Amino acid sequence: MSAESVNAAGFARESLAVLQDLTEAARPQVAEAARLIADCVAADGVIQAFGTGHSQAAVLEIAGRAGGLVPTNRLQIADLVLFGGEDPSVLDDPLLERRPGVADRLYALASPRPEDLFVIVSNSGVNSVIVEMALRAKEHGHRILAITSLAHTRSVAAAHPSGRKLADLADVVLDNAAPSGDALLELPGGGAICAISSLTAVMLVQMAVAEAGALLLAAGHRPPVYVSANVPGGFEGNLQLEKHYAGRIRRTAS
Repeated sequence: MSAESVNAAGFARESLAVLQDLTEAARPQVAEAARLIADCVAADGVIQAFGTGHSQAAVLEIAGRAGGLVPTNRLQIADLVLFGGEDPSVLDDPLLERRPGVADRLYALASPRPEDLFVIVSNSGVNSVIVEMALRAKEHGHRILAITSLAHTRSVAAAHPSGRKLADLADVVLDNAAPSGDALLELPGGGAICAISSLTAVMLVQMAVAEAGALLLAAGHRPPVYVSANVPGGFEGNLQLEKHYAGRIRRTAS
């Protein structure tokens, strides 16, 4: 790639090409992911979405947004403070996501039920807390949907003592098609600029949610979906939907 391609038009062209290829290539895996999501919702489960770093962008796309499913939780390392009573200074540790036991604590704080689905997002798929969360979910009988970069995860060694990676533990893997290192546009002399994994992960999430909605409708279930709180009646309607999951999703008080 030439230096002339390192600009807004170059990124738009290259990223749109990746997205176009992804929407075609990922269809079988999206269908499998949608089945996991639909089965979870139909079984009165909650989708527990977890990621660290910039992978939280995809988690936010899953949990608690307009047009998204109501039975969803956003799990994050900050839960140690928000729900676990830890001192905020614990979050100052730059290696916290590599510390053993963190995912165990986050899992316990979430109090998931067996019918809950875990959606775990990690571009590399090798950080200890990510693999540990997948191991705990698997040990407790949860289905696991992973969103990761297979190019990246295959290019690096496992970091968890088990030797496992996120993709090894998932029931379904959605490959976000990001290159190793995530950045898309090569720079002259080496290196690259402009990450792509957030864009592709969002596309995969929304494709899977749309397909899950189709499956639920076909089975006679109306998908429990959030309406924007900024349209008339949206906030009140959302409160009514959330009542069914009171105490199980963190946007409810009890």
